[in-house]
Amino acid sequence: PSAFHRQGLVRALLLDEVNRLPERPLGLPFPDNQRLAALCRDFLKKPVARVEIDDWAEVMGISRRSFTRLFRREMGVSFVTWRQQACIFASLPRLAAGEAVTNVALDAGYENIPAFTTMFRRMLGSSPRAYRQAARQRSAAFSDFEEMGG
Repeated sequence: PSAFHRQGLVRALLLDEVNRLPERPLGLPFPDNQRLAALCRDFLKKPVARVEIDDWAEVMGISRRSFTRLFRREMGVSFVTWRQQACIFASLPRLAAGEAVTNVALDAGYENIPAFTTMFRRMLGSSPRAYRQAARQRSAAFSDFEEMGG
């Protein structure tokens, strides 16, 4: 068989194997409380790593302590943990689209790239650059597969 044919077979096999992998959901907890949900939705539109508990507590008109209790009860995680996760999750489409890690990290409110990279690696198990590269490879593989009539 030709090299092109073999490549097509390998790609088809890889895609079949990827489809058989168990799904690991990436999810971000979301509250039932409507006022808190509105703040979370607004945050997800423009996540910034530096937003503080006191800011949200003030908007909701409750004390810091009441806010932290409400947040943990609604989300199952602390505000800081959720904020970090939200910033990282919001960065995924941009990285997959090939945007520079530096731009994504700074837009997310991180003061330096190593802080963003450390949090990204802690949450997803790989660096932002590795994620971006893997997304490019997946995109190229699917494009090639579709061109072959897959």
